[in-house]
Amino acid sequence: MSGRLLAISDLHVSHGRNRDLLRRVRPTSPDDWLIVAGDVAERIDDLAWALGVLRDRFARVIWTPGNHELWTTRGETDAQRGDVRYKQLVETARELGVDTPEDPFPVWEGPGGPVTVAPLFLLYDYSFRPAGVTREQALDEAWESGVVCTDEALLHPDPYPDRAAWCHARVELTERRLAALDPDRRLVLVNHFPLVRDPTLVLRHPQFALWCGTDRTAHWHTRFNVAAVVYGHLHIRRTTWYDGVPFMEVSVGYPREWTARGDYPGVRQVLPVQEG
Repeated sequence: MSGRLLAISDLHVSHGRNRDLLRRVRPTSPDDWLIVAGDVAERIDDLAWALGVLRDRFARVIWTPGNHELWTTRGETDAQRGDVRYKQLVETARELGVDTPEDPFPVWEGPGGPVTVAPLFLLYDYSFRPAGVTREQALDEAWESGVVCTDEALLHPDPYPDRAAWCHARVELTERRLAALDPDRRLVLVNHFPLVRDPTLVLRHPQFALWCGTDRTAHWHTRFNVAAVVYGHLHIRRTTWYDGVPFMEVSVGYPREWTARGDYPGVRQVLPVQEG
């Protein structure tokens, strides 16, 4: 097997210009795999279209949901909420032959491998907030500042009492699953949200960090045998290093963002590791 392990996120194909640029997301080898780290679309039919296009092009596609996929919007017929919606998303991806967080983790055997690619679905619990500030105080400040994630209106946690409880349940389930893996096998962890808080420190609006992850995953990159972490959500495309592990933000973002940078930025190469 040759090829490359590639990654992208935050395609947001409900925007016409982003939908058009999907034609430019292509492999350079028939053996290329593509990681899709969430926020493909809000509507399930748009998600199915985009994942279907990508699955036709790449040897394997591995997807995990972002917060936008979990939104329940009025424009969808038979729209579901919370965990039921998540299960709908998983079934949609599976029908297309796309790997999800609920499937056996695939193993990349190409250059830079073997590496287990683990798509994760973890959410957030509002713990990315200043020390000494309660969740309620942080949320009050966010509302007062006008910096509030749309999730508060559209991402429902049913049957959990709130999004933090859903996050904690997902973290516990996922942690057990990762702990059961062969500790000698390297991992690429894929999550829509960053697994550590540090990437959120450069946000233009620091209040938004509340909707960006959980401190409960802060040490996963050292606890487990992690070769790289792939994430999106922040729309700040870069690689940062923590304890020798590369954290790759792979988002495209909204048209106003990627056009301001000059052009569609393309997929990012995860493996084999690029020097320099």
